[in-house]
Amino acid sequence: MCGIVGYVGPRQALDVVIEGLRRLEYRGYDSAGVALVAATEGRDDGGAIAEAKRAGKLANLEKALADAPLPPSTTGIGHTRWATHGAPTDVNAHPHLGNERRVALVHNGIIENFAELRARLEADDHVLLSETDTEVVAHLVELQVVSGVDLTTAMQRVCGVLEGAFTLVAVDALDPDRVVAARRNSPLVVGLGEGENFLGSDVAAFIEHTREALELGQDQVVTITRDDVAVTDFAGRPVEPRRFHVDWDLSAAEKDGHDWFMRKEIFEQPKALADSLLGRRGRTGQLELDEMRLSDDEIRDIDKIIIVACGTAFYAGLVAKYAIEHWTRVPVEVELASEFRYRDPILTRSTLVVAISQSGETADTLQALRHARTQRSRVLAICNTNGSTIPRESDAVIYTHAGPEIGVASTKGFLTQLVACYLLALYVAQVKGTRFGDEIDEVLGQLEAIPDQVQRVLDDAESVYALARDSIEERTVLFLGRHAGYPVALEGALKLKELAYLHAEGFAGGELKHGPIALVEDGLPVLCVVPPRGRDQLHQKMLSAISEVRARGARTICLAEEGDPAVAAIADVVISLPRVPVLMQPLVATVPLQLFACELATLLGHDVDQPRNLAKSVTVE
Repeated sequence: MCGIVGYVGPRQALDVVIEGLRRLEYRGYDSAGVALVAATEGRDDGGAIAEAKRAGKLANLEKALADAPLPPSTTGIGHTRWATHGAPTDVNAHPHLGNERRVALVHNGIIENFAELRARLEADDHVLLSETDTEVVAHLVELQVVSGVDLTTAMQRVCGVLEGAFTLVAVDALDPDRVVAARRNSPLVVGLGEGENFLGSDVAAFIEHTREALELGQDQVVTITRDDVAVTDFAGRPVEPRRFHVDWDLSAAEKDGHDWFMRKEIFEQPKALADSLLGRRGRTGQLELDEMRLSDDEIRDIDKIIIVACGTAFYAGLVAKYAIEHWTRVPVEVELASEFRYRDPILTRSTLVVAISQSGETADTLQALRHARTQRSRVLAICNTNGSTIPRESDAVIYTHAGPEIGVASTKGFLTQLVACYLLALYVAQVKGTRFGDEIDEVLGQLEAIPDQVQRVLDDAESVYALARDSIEERTVLFLGRHAGYPVALEGALKLKELAYLHAEGFAGGELKHGPIALVEDGLPVLCVVPPRGRDQLHQKMLSAISEVRARGARTICLAEEGDPAVAAIADVVISLPRVPVLMQPLVATVPLQLFACELATLLGHDVDQPRNLAKSVTVE
């Protein structure tokens, strides 16, 4: 989700690039930088790279530029970074330069095989200054141009050896009128001007200059000059890109045409899930977690796992409990972080405390983590923000790679936290030997199929929006679930409370007769998360609960796997879900509940991105 800007034209490139980066600030970032191709007096073959970069907000970079101005230039690139490899520091900020400082490059995404490539470079006496995967690519591209090929050919060749997801944008000091970029599984668009051309992570980067754009496809390289744009595939074959006109205003452009950041983030979930799974398989096929700093012996020693989290992250932990216990046979407790240290929990050196926090700064979760460390327990963080406090104070970390979330109500954060929990469970199972390699591989395959299945749910969003339109007069909504669907019901209720300001409650289906069924009255909407059909009794038990509330006049709205005739017979409304295993269903069943809450809040006239009384990151207890 990093912000990328590139420019070639008659204007001062620094002004254009800084403006573009400012318009991309909504994406979230932790550092910023620029690189210009500056003419060098006495040279007629080009110039030199002039660059500046700073950790923190764009204002830090602007102050550095004011204190030490860069030379004039009409070709430049810029970047706002959301840290993945390496903490958010000046050194790790982009752009990165090659060994001879001839090529400057910025990058969005993750290079899965960077460690192997870095080792080769260092064996050849290259000095790499940062912890990033990006700097490796800058060195590789520069090696190509030094060998005599142009920047476009160099980019094509290097992309052929890279694994992972990336947008790359580079300039060559000795080729001052060209910017070259490449794309694989990461966004990049071209802005078409008169005597100038632009590159951006999205159209917000250049919308004030042009509304004519090109959309790049997968595995394509684009070269822009003042008067030309040329696109090829990685093999160098010419490609005809799709041209389009941007008819959004700047605000809508930032949101990719959506009305809310939250809705945009809901629709980003297939990509976020795919990104969270990148680089998790090693060359031998085994699961690898680069951020796992616990030894195999320490993992084998674990005899209890305690998950601490708040809000939506707590519900992710509740789902994860089912998977972790099933795959590892290690008992799991899930605790509200705000209550954890006040009940004098029993912690030992063999206890693994898992702290889940999107921001990495949640005060209650941080204090729970610190309490666990005083008891000598090991702590693993699941977090989306590299370099934040909770990962820094943990023994290990699994980054979710979801990209920034602007909307206060978490969406892609929740799903990627679930994936991270599942990866942790599988890794522990692999080390402890509680699952065979082929079993772990099967589950990884199921996880890797989830992004496409979530996309199928999103493709049917209109049916959920119709349900929201039919529910605009409701003031109470109940949610029912069983097994891993019970925390999904809790999350669905939370989203409705957060966004629509309605009374909503989530219950376990088996608890209906123990009190909650007294709430059911004629016409009350009850959203029911129906487990997939399987060999256990979960499915039938949930059908019985649905029949009980329907008999008392409830309007039953069922989320169930497609083609389930038993549900169709007792539901007033059916929202179909792709067929997935029981433990995978939360990853698809949560999405319609997000869409429902977002659309109903919109229809009620509420601010979806900034719900009343709420903050994105709760940094006080």
